[in-house]
Amino acid sequence: MQRFILAILLSFALTMILGPIFIPWLKKKKFGQNVYELGPKSHLVKQGVPTMGGIMFLLPIVVCSLVMSYQESRWDFLLVALIATVGFGLIGFVDDYIKIAKKRSLGLTPMQKIVPQFVLSLGLSVWAYMSPEVGSKLIIPFTNLEWDLGIFYIPVMVFILVGTVNSANLLDGLDGLCAGCSLIDFATMGLICMLMAMASGAENVDNLRNLMVFCGACAGAMLGFLRFNSHPARVFMGDVGSFTIGGALVGVCMLTRLSLLLPVIALAMMVSSLSDIIQIGYFKATHGKRVFKMAPLHHHFELCGMPETQIVAMYMIGTALLCLVALLGFVA
Repeated sequence: MQRFILAILLSFALTMILGPIFIPWLKKKKFGQNVYELGPKSHLVKQGVPTMGGIMFLLPIVVCSLVMSYQESRWDFLLVALIATVGFGLIGFVDDYIKIAKKRSLGLTPMQKIVPQFVLSLGLSVWAYMSPEVGSKLIIPFTNLEWDLGIFYIPVMVFILVGTVNSANLLDGLDGLCAGCSLIDFATMGLICMLMAMASGAENVDNLRNLMVFCGACAGAMLGFLRFNSHPARVFMGDVGSFTIGGALVGVCMLTRLSLLLPVIALAMMVSSLSDIIQIGYFKATHGKRVFKMAPLHHHFELCGMPETQIVAMYMIGTALLCLVALLGFVA
């Protein structure tokens, strides 16, 4: 628990230090946000606000995870979590850079995004399947049961990895929304890792303790980033940030075999994806009609007249309540 708290504090401090250094540099390089033309009109004031701020918390996550880890323990889970975090973050970085270089709201094409995501997800899934400490079984939340997927674990996990990363990307649409919800998710997963490590007869104790530290570093980085990203945002995380968050969260869930817990703790991300899928599908099926005023769902609430800060608060409260429900399954 002590290292978990220290990881939060150190990662928070590093992100706070990087903010005043990195944001002016982004402004100097003119790495500004290009607002989507068909988005809410209220977002036009965000045109030019520095983006790619996710680098501000990606670096502290990596540094603090390594510095605060139990170095006498096993590192394989921590290294895989970092590979997922940095790997997806790099894909987002390339996407952001193309957007800025070409001065448009769209960067990589859908195929250019999905192919490297698929390759990375496949590599992570095969490693997990081959690992004797992860394997093909998923823990069913709130039960003592496990679901053995066999060889089908690999395609299912690829789907979960790619889906979660892109869901995190869709959630990043309002000031502080993705970072705020993710802060709660990472703090929850850190506590769950600690409880799993403390359980009698627990295997992978060393790996779980290092994952706990990793989650603490992620939570602290989100807390520090919110200082600059809360409304009105001085910097946006960009795809490098949202992909980093998605990769880190789903990586931890994969390693703890708790991927089925994602619809609970990360419901905000799932809702963003589902609302987008429903909107596109209904639009095509009805030749132009819409279910929502705009997707993802948080933009629908925005166009209904809800203030941006109220929507973010609503999502964070909902995430906190669902994370408390998730914790009940480990403290009972």
